[in-house]
Amino acid sequence: MSMKVNKISISGFKTFKLLEEFEPRGMNVLIGGNGSGKSNFISLFRLLNWMLTPPGQLQWFIANNGGAGAFLLDGPAITPALTVQLEIETESGLNEYYFRLFHSAGDTFRFAEEKYRYSKHGIESRAKWTILEPGVAEANINVWADQGEQTAYTIRGLLRRCIVYQFHNTSTTSRIKQRWNKDDGRLLKEDGANLGPFLLRLRESETNSYGRIVGTIRQAVPFFSDFVLEPINGTLLLQWREIGSDMVFSSYQGPDGMLRFFALVALLLQPEDDLPHVLIIDEPELGLHPQALELIAGLLRSVSRKHQVFVATQSTMFVDQFQPEDIIVVNRIDRTTEMKRLVTSDLEDWLTEFEGGRGYSLSELWEKNVLGGEPSR
Repeated sequence: MSMKVNKISISGFKTFKLLEEFEPRGMNVLIGGNGSGKSNFISLFRLLNWMLTPPGQLQWFIANNGGAGAFLLDGPAITPALTVQLEIETESGLNEYYFRLFHSAGDTFRFAEEKYRYSKHGIESRAKWTILEPGVAEANINVWADQGEQTAYTIRGLLRRCIVYQFHNTSTTSRIKQRWNKDDGRLLKEDGANLGPFLLRLRESETNSYGRIVGTIRQAVPFFSDFVLEPINGTLLLQWREIGSDMVFSSYQGPDGMLRFFALVALLLQPEDDLPHVLIIDEPELGLHPQALELIAGLLRSVSRKHQVFVATQSTMFVDQFQPEDIIVVNRIDRTTEMKRLVTSDLEDWLTEFEGGRGYSLSELWEKNVLGGEPSR
């Protein structure tokens, strides 16, 4: 991997009272009951992405997601501040970023602390922290990065390549069903809004990737022929043809699950160099047929060999596509979230075949609550 998140520490953020030096792997499949904290963990990366979007859009993101109090464990009266620290490893060394946000007037946040550092591999001691000015409304690392400070620029760039994708919204007014600027196809939007222009770019300049996308879609949707990507007045609507028909179908006519499948396949089969360093997908199983879900799981396993992947899921079938060490069980205990990775040796007696029978699958162990991750009672 060119980059990976080595450690994550969180306190006071939503349902996380204290998550200390959690160590992700290449593949990280989060399972747990509703409200356990899976989505809260994923939302941390959304916060980071907006916070580090020049010149800094933390306040916009907070205001549009319920205000600062909604991000604090049991509200600001109980938890007045949240802290986050991340350690990101590259081939050359370790990049660390730490910040503490405190609740402020108008249900906003201010930075109580912010610091970063880079420690080169091969040096015994860690580098000194660069301490940034407190009391500001937006992250100062953006200012330093814009002024050309190399470590700040690198860390901001690394964290902005941790991208959350969620293709849930396929309603009539969803962005994935609208026309989009044909030239805005460089990177796939988080909600798949520019899927048409994205596929057009791949068809024109990355023919191998485009061919793999079409071929993979046909494995789960055998009547699918090809996309119809024809701009009109500078905009493009996602359309396709089916085998045995001369009709052209549009995003308004396609089943929701099929549109989500299109977006997932396009995301995962784009050229490797274009993929985010850290890929985060929330509930990819929504509306997918088991065969389509199996294909997506296979693509995710492939991607995770060179990119770090986080997936939150409620699907027992999806879990069976992975190894125990890929699974992170998320539990809500005494109103706070705890996360624990499975270990194969701890489940050996359950997974091993026995005389006259077979071992249990991960999905069966999850359903029996052997793994945890079930709603608290």
